[in-house]
Order: sequence, then C-alpha cells, then structure tokens
Amino acid sequence: MKNQFKKGQSSVTDIQAPIAKKISKVLTHHGHERIDNYYWMRDDERQNEQVLAHLHAENAYCNAVMEPHQSLQSTLFEEMKGRIVKDDSSVPVKIRNYWYVSEVSGDDEYARHYRASTEDLQDKTLLLDVNELAKHYEYYDIGGLEVSPNEQLIAYSEDTDSRRIYTIKFLDLTTNTLIDDVLENTEGDLVWANDNKTVFYVKKDLQTLLGFQVYRHVIGTPQSDDVLVYEEQDSQFFVGLGKSRDDSEIFIYLAATETSEQLGLDADHPEGDFTVLLPREIGHEYSLDKLGEYYYLLTNKQAQNFRIVRASKAQLAHSDEWQELVAHREHVLLEGVELFNSHFVTTERELGQIRFVVHDYHGQSYHLSFDDVCYSASVGQNPEPTADNIRIHYSSMTTPSSVYDFDLRTGKKTLKKQQQVLGDFKPEHYHSERLHIAVRDGQHVPVSLVYRKDKFNKDGTNPLLQYGYGSYGYTIDPYFSSNTLSLLDRGFVYVIAHIRGSAMLGRQWYEQGKKSYKENTFNDFVDVTKALVEQGYGAKEKVFASGGSAGGLLMGAVVNQAPELYLGIGCHVPFLDVLTTMLDETIPLTTNEYDEWGNPNEQQTYETILAYSPYDNIEEKAYPNILVTTGLHDSQVQYWEPMKWVAKLREHKTDKNLLIFKTDMDAGHGGASGRFKALHEKALEMAFFISLLDN
Repeated sequence: MKNQFKKGQSSVTDIQAPIAKKISKVLTHHGHERIDNYYWMRDDERQNEQVLAHLHAENAYCNAVMEPHQSLQSTLFEEMKGRIVKDDSSVPVKIRNYWYVSEVSGDDEYARHYRASTEDLQDKTLLLDVNELAKHYEYYDIGGLEVSPNEQLIAYSEDTDSRRIYTIKFLDLTTNTLIDDVLENTEGDLVWANDNKTVFYVKKDLQTLLGFQVYRHVIGTPQSDDVLVYEEQDSQFFVGLGKSRDDSEIFIYLAATETSEQLGLDADHPEGDFTVLLPREIGHEYSLDKLGEYYYLLTNKQAQNFRIVRASKAQLAHSDEWQELVAHREHVLLEGVELFNSHFVTTERELGQIRFVVHDYHGQSYHLSFDDVCYSASVGQNPEPTADNIRIHYSSMTTPSSVYDFDLRTGKKTLKKQQQVLGDFKPEHYHSERLHIAVRDGQHVPVSLVYRKDKFNKDGTNPLLQYGYGSYGYTIDPYFSSNTLSLLDRGFVYVIAHIRGSAMLGRQWYEQGKKSYKENTFNDFVDVTKALVEQGYGAKEKVFASGGSAGGLLMGAVVNQAPELYLGIGCHVPFLDVLTTMLDETIPLTTNEYDEWGNPNEQQTYETILAYSPYDNIEEKAYPNILVTTGLHDSQVQYWEPMKWVAKLREHKTDKNLLIFKTDMDAGHGGASGRFKALHEKALEMAFFISLLDN
C-alpha cells in the first residue's frame, strides 16, 4: 500500500498536509473519560475564521495532491458528461385534466416543467424554468411541486443553501405571475385542501432542523396569520404530510424509527381539527391510505415482515376487526402498496430481490415479470386511482433506467422510455451476477456485481470497488449507473454488498445490523471483501471501498478493523463521531436516531457505540489511502465530523499513504446541485482510485 509517485512527479511528502492545532477537551459520561483534541472544530454558525481557514487549507492540499491527475479527472468528467443526453424529458404523467412533463436541454443544469392538455404535448405550456430560478445561487434545489385541485395555482419549494430549509412560493397559472404569499422555514412539502385556497405545511425547528409543527395557511393572508394545527412533542418523530388516494383526507404522518402514527382531516373542511386515525404504539410501524370506504394498512402488527389489511374508519382502532388481504410471510418482506379502483399492487422482496404482485379485491393475484437476474425497480408516479395501468421504474447493472406501464388486467408491459446512453455503450458487453457470500457467523450476504466481459477473467487481476451502506433498513438495489462505466471500461469490478442493517433479506436482516448488533454491518462488509478476493473477482492489492453518510461510518469502521484489505477508500459526508453526536441532543437528527443506534445516555449503549465509533477507535497503525468529502452546510452529518476524523487520523496513522479532505463550501449532505456539477465530485473519487493503480 505504499504510495510512490511516478518519475517527474513531486512526492506526496513534498506537499505539506495541514496539521490541526490541538485543544484538549475532556468528555465524561458514565464515569468514563474521553479526550477530544479537535472538539474546537465545531462551529454551528460556520463563521469561525480558524475553522474556515483550516477547511480552505485542506482543500488546497487536496487540490495540490490531485493536481498531477487533473488531466485524468477532466477526462473522467467529460466521459461521464458525454454519456448524458443533453436534450431529454420525463415520461408525461396525467393528473386530472393535464399531462405534466419535465425537460432538460443543452448544458442546462436544471429542468423546465411543462403541462399540456394531451399526451403528445402539442400545446405544452411552461410552468417553471428551474434554471432561471437557480441562476443567482451556487446551490439550488426544488423540494416539491404541488398543483391546486382546480389546476390554477402551483406551489413550489426551494432551498438555496443546502440546509434543507425550504421556502414555499405560489405561482398563479392563469396569469403566470407569483402571488404575494411566501412560507419560510419549512420542510418543503405541502398539501392542498379541496377548497383550492387552504394549504398545510410543516415548519422546522431552526436549531435541530426537525420539522415539528403543521400549519394551516389561507392563500392571500400573511404567514404570521397561519394557524398551528399540530405540534409534535417527541423529538424522535419525523413529521410529514400527504393526501389520501381518493383525495378525501389530508394526512399528518408521524414516524420514528420503530413507531408510527397517522392523523386525518376531511379535505373538504380544512378548518376542522385533525384526529388520530390509529394511535402510536411503541414498536408498531404502519402506513395507512384510504380509497373509498376503506382504509388500507401496511402494518407490522403481529407481522415482522408486514402484512396488508383493510378496515372501515370504525374498525381502525380494533385490530381484531381488520380484514387481512395479504398475510405475513417469514421470508417475504412487504415494502409497499399502491391502490387502484380495480386492483392493488404490492411491492415485495424475497431472497433479496424486489418484485411486484397485482391483486384484485377478490383474492386473485399474479406477479409482474422482468428479465434480469438481479435488478432495481420501484413504483413510479401513478396519480389516478382510476387508471388501468401501473407505472414502474426499472434498471439493472447492465440495463439503463427504463419506464414501463403494466396493464393491471393482463400484466402486459409497454416500454414508455429507456435512458439513452451516448457513446459506445452496449449492454451485451457487460455482465452482472448475484452471489451469496458466507460470513464469519454463518449468515450469507447477498452481493450484486458487474464487470465488462472482455476485461474480466476471474483470475484475481482486476481492480475491485466495493460499495456499502447498511443502515436504517434502507436497501441499495443493483441499479444502472452510466458513470460506473468509466470504471468498468478500465477493468474494474463494481460490487454492492447488501450487508446487514439493510432490509435486503427481510426485516430481520435490518434488526441484525442495528443497535447492539451494529458490528455485524462492518463484519459483513469485511468478510465480503475477503471472499471476493479469494474467489478471483479482484486483485488483493487493488481493492477499493466507498460509502457515504451512514456508509461513511461503515468506511470508518472498516478501516479501523481491516485497513490492510484496501488500497483506497472513498468516505463521503461520513457519520464518524457517533458517540459524541448521539450524546448531543442539540445536533439535528440526534434524538430521531436513538432507535437506530441506541441512546448512549444509557451505559450499556454507550459502551456498545464506544466499541465501534470510528473517531474513538483510531489507532497508531497504517491506514489505506483515503479521500474524504463533505459539505460545509450539511444538515444531516455535520462538517466537523469528517474534519475532526481527518485531523486525528493524521496525528495517529503510521503510514505515508494519502489522506485528502475536500469540503464543498456551498453544498450540504446531497453534494452539489445540478445534473453536471455533481459529476466533478464523482470524477475526483474515480481519479483518486485510478491514480493509485498507476503508482
């Protein structure tokens, strides 16, 4: 893992890495002391001159180290950009009387949104040009677009600093002018009542950045007159809004990691009070929708992998009166349900593979079919319950993103659009596989991988990049990425390890990778790496790993456990100082995370987290080459976590491998906005990995 620059290049040792000052801070909990020499790097206001100066110094160092590879980075950027169709559009979606579509063109970073009276879009009219809205900002994101029921007003929310604090504005579509109403400090989502003048929105706590209040706003009145209709007192719960499938009710969604609750209000009488539809019960997770006289529940009550029931409003509170439509199954995870007048469609997962099952309301069902061995698919936008088709989004590691409409009666599928990949891409040049890798405790971890056929012989000579996440029950399905082609065409094998902490193999797969079982996530990842090398999928000395957010925590834990396995690591917006963050309730999202990581105010949980928290487990030893990235305005994982980790790692690591740290001074957790800007970040990581092979 030695880093040796080519002849004619300056050695990394010739470029001085920033060395952070140390200010000792003692942190004591449960009688245990930790010394944090870099606690001073936290600045909630992001205005501390010493902090900003150090971040700029790190950026300068990163640029200097990567300068010899700038040509490679530019080549990679142009390759990725060159595969993207400049003039492109979404598949039109019919909502009430209009067809809605978004389009991008030329070198524009953002979309334009249109609507038309017919599917052929012959009379399309412009609703919003996001390029115009974004032109004065370094960062810009549209959080949501909601058209009023009478289709005369459109509400849209915008975030201009990447903190996910949205301002809602309203456009009069009859005059194409903004009205005076502006709603500030919101979550970005909004629901119209059926009177076309009342809206509901979620307001944020500006310290924790949690949405906790629901307000009612009447068009034409100032925000100061808005009425608070609900306030969540438990900071472990997220607050969201929605509308029932039949548009008859407005919902408030309340969700902690392991508990749900939902409130409802007659959408025809928005001045009324929200009432609890099904009270929260610790450990009961559910989602609820309404179509006609029935409420439909996806519930884990007496069903670890969930089941689907329906009930009248009077029956909702009495689970013994629920009518079961889809029973619980031990090896099948129910992930969602989409309601139509004639059928309902369930999203299921068995042995790690997603599938869709069409049910009528009389007990008959059938599966929708796809061709690939492993793939990613999701239910698309289906706004009309009267529709005879369901829209499904589909891709695999060798099949570009595709949009299908399936006939609900026959299952016949119609391809509406497939992502065009410019250049010489041909699906038959690539091959994907699904493996099940035995790990140290006897479990078998699903693995999806892809390679270019003419560059792979399974002889242990290929570079291999392994990606992982493994938290929150979130499953990364094997999807198509035109960007990844730049690695595959250079001989890389790309791997997604579906480790515990995801729900790839059902709810129990998630339960085995959280709280006191969290180290299973890290062990799985390490064991998958070892097995892939042993089986000849990658060269022992050419293995890379990458992860972001909770996947960044994974990277931090993996390099503490088995640094010798990896030549290079990409660690992005990483959650690294787990113990300190989870002990600080003033940090956004901390209290929401107790059901995921545990509450370290309890001593046993404190000791569990202490045992794996990457920042607390840095040792005097050799580490791989590491690229770390973050955004100064990240509201989910604060910038100081990777900043502190890099500083402490520099202090303790005994190798001469690269450790570079790049902060986007304008971005947040999601990175740069725009369809091309984000490619620069991807090109940086790819160039970092490829350059290590060339040394």
